[in-house]
Amino acid sequence: MKTALVVTVSVGCMALGVCAGILAKDKYPGIDLIRGKPAHEAGMAALQEAEVLAGKGSFELIAVARVYYLTGDKDKAQAIIDRVSSGKPAASDWQRIGEIYADAGENSKAEDYFQRALAADPKDDTGHAEIGAWFIRIGQRDRGEDLLAQAFNRNPGEVWHYVLASEALLGVPKGR
Repeated sequence: MKTALVVTVSVGCMALGVCAGILAKDKYPGIDLIRGKPAHEAGMAALQEAEVLAGKGSFELIAVARVYYLTGDKDKAQAIIDRVSSGKPAASDWQRIGEIYADAGENSKAEDYFQRALAADPKDDTGHAEIGAWFIRIGQRDRGEDLLAQAFNRNPGEVWHYVLASEALLGVPKGR
């Protein structure tokens, strides 16, 4: 009798725990957030949800900031960028921030962040190749070739260095 009671109580507790776990799961809006709404309203709703879900992730927050910046809400974007920058940003964070400004055509700001990326990780051959290609795209071929040369010296067999150089030299927009 005692064993049956213990088993019954244990099974009941387990069932309650499973139910509580299912009910406690976060509910995300999914497609209902955007379906049937005007594009701008739906896009902003998705962006705001993305910002919440990004939490403290620098990669995610920079992606959210990019959308805000390129859609004209530069103050909101800058606040997010400042939040990421106030922590301990990695070289890749600096580079992704620079790419926001590059995409916006704000070359002096882009260059500032690209220089930070290069200084933060001077051995990053991919970063050198990407930033070198950007310099070529904006008409500073000598600077771009200098950075590409550093990338090729560190890793001469890297296919992406060649792809980046070819895109920039042939006027093809940067791939993603």
